Amino acid sequence: MSRKKQAELRKNVKPYESSNTKSGIMQLVNTIPTFFLLWFLAYQSLSVSIWLTLGLTVVAAGFVVRIFIIFHDCTHQSYFKNKKANRYLGTVTGIITHFAFEKWKRSHSIHHATSGNLDKRGTGDIWVMTVEEYVSASAWERVAYRLYRNPIVMFGLGPIYLFFIENRFNRKGAKRKERLNTYLINFSIAAIYAMLIWGIGWQAFLMVQLPILFVSGALGIWLFYVQHQFEDSYFENEDEWDYVKAAVDGSSYYKLPKIMQWMTGSIGFHHVHHLSPRVPNYNLEKAHESTPPLQQATTITLASSLKSIRFRLYDEKNRTFVSFKEVKELLSNTKLKSKVQLNNRRPSLQEK
Repeated sequence: MSRKKQAELRKNVKPYESSNTKSGIMQLVNTIPTFFLLWFLAYQSLSVSIWLTLGLTVVAAGFVVRIFIIFHDCTHQSYFKNKKANRYLGTVTGIITHFAFEKWKRSHSIHHATSGNLDKRGTGDIWVMTVEEYVSASAWERVAYRLYRNPIVMFGLGPIYLFFIENRFNRKGAKRKERLNTYLINFSIAAIYAMLIWGIGWQAFLMVQLPILFVSGALGIWLFYVQHQFEDSYFENEDEWDYVKAAVDGSSYYKLPKIMQWMTGSIGFHHVHHLSPRVPNYNLEKAHESTPPLQQATTITLASSLKSIRFRLYDEKNRTFVSFKEVKELLSNTKLKSKVQLNNRRPSLQEK
């Protein structure tokens, strides 16, 4: 895509960057109160059926994902026009979703500025190694990476690590504003937990809250994972990396059923979001539908997205994701080649 077409594309999307206070308030009204209602109903149903409780917690977890998308928009200063309103709402929704607003705002902005850049990985991203890096890595590094990319670890242990460790501590070198925001959110979560445990008992509290956190965390990680980990995703070195190409070619259009699109705040239009983070979630679909070039982005469905589970390493040479199984043969060939080279360097019996 030429620079002229890139500029035209961004210009076409710009009108959708305008925040709409009415749309934002309507989304808040149909999301946050519904989540609290579902939490209350899940607690009340404990005396009726544990299965009914679990069902309600799964639906409530979907609303946590939707609340997170509102939080996410606030970090981009796109949900409302007013910066303070975004910061206040972002902090409140950060308490509900257990994310530190200022901390995540920083790391996520870095993710947007470096997505698909092979030389600037490591902040706000899913850990991705190239085939060459994996082949040359030590045995321990390969074990660590394989564990990280294991679905049980990523989607099973991942939510626990994210909510109770990663999001609860400030990064080294965090500025005062960021540190205080994390402390405020941590204190608020602890106070709410204490009041609920005092009011309904720790057993009932855990039976409702833990499934909500686990399911919402797993869903959130999945959404973040699948929208950049598809077969022909875009990755380039710094000298060839391009922001617009990284957005359109390196982010997928996750075409979900309407109810799931609503629950996930239309974040499936991820290519639009990466092209212009200032487009609020309630405008993403409009921007996609009115901009033909964006409709050419890689489209994945619920069924096709499941294939991304086997995408483990990025093959720079062929510009595609590959599985560990496909790289195993390469590792074997590398070892064999090294052995042959070593034998060729040894003197023969005649030479001795």
